[in-house]
Amino acid sequence: MLKVDAQNGRLAGKIAVISGAGSQGDGIGIGKAVSLLFAQHGARLCLIDMIHDRAEDTRRRVAEIGGDAFICAGDVTDDAFCECAVAETVKRFGRVDLLVNNVGIVGPTGRLDALDMDLWDRVIDVNLRSALLMARHAIPAMQAGGKGAIVNISSIAGIRAHGSLAYGPSKAALSHLSAELAVLYGPDGIRVNAVVPGHIHTPMTAGLLSQEARDIRCRVSPLDSEGDGWDVAFAVLFLASDEARFVTGQQIIVDGGVTATGPMVAVQLANR
Repeated sequence: MLKVDAQNGRLAGKIAVISGAGSQGDGIGIGKAVSLLFAQHGARLCLIDMIHDRAEDTRRRVAEIGGDAFICAGDVTDDAFCECAVAETVKRFGRVDLLVNNVGIVGPTGRLDALDMDLWDRVIDVNLRSALLMARHAIPAMQAGGKGAIVNISSIAGIRAHGSLAYGPSKAALSHLSAELAVLYGPDGIRVNAVVPGHIHTPMTAGLLSQEARDIRCRVSPLDSEGDGWDVAFAVLFLASDEARFVTGQQIIVDGGVTATGPMVAVQLANR
């Protein structure tokens, strides 16, 4: 990583709130990559994570490159916590310009007769409700400054079925929520977009996928590879920056071309 460019970076002077800013272990997940990239480009950060130590590792890395960040540890499905995190950011930095909603859990698999409704509710809360609550409190702070940008991290599971009754629907709803917020708050100078990752290797997926499954993911991609947290973070950086001033209500798919590939072609690629 380069050092922070607080004067000439693409986010110079911006204040950003990033949820899910930690990563499991020493790896670089999406939230950590976004945090480091934002800091490198001059943003000051509020790092939100359920687990303080994970956020602390991100904060330490931000500090190593000369960035400025503080931690709010808590549950973004709790309205009071979301309100507190935004208020603390305004207290420390004076305003909020950017919000990245990155938290997410996978949830139950299987058919309806085996569905745990409490777990289904938890997936909807974490993947969808949290973004709504964070936006609910961040938007007034953005309105006070005259403009802002929100980027929600969705998934290609919200575009194509992946055999999950909760995860895919929650991400589809998150993408549509992004469009609804874009229409509602565009007149206030607030842009809202979604980044839609697919086949991204992160510390979270590392614990879920076998090497065989990862090999198949590479083969079915036209680019013959998986992506990583940095690939997603660069798309988020663009949408958060003033370079995307005329982009709102959109989805940027970061999946190596997987969703552009028809099923017959995918089978041929997998067997090459």
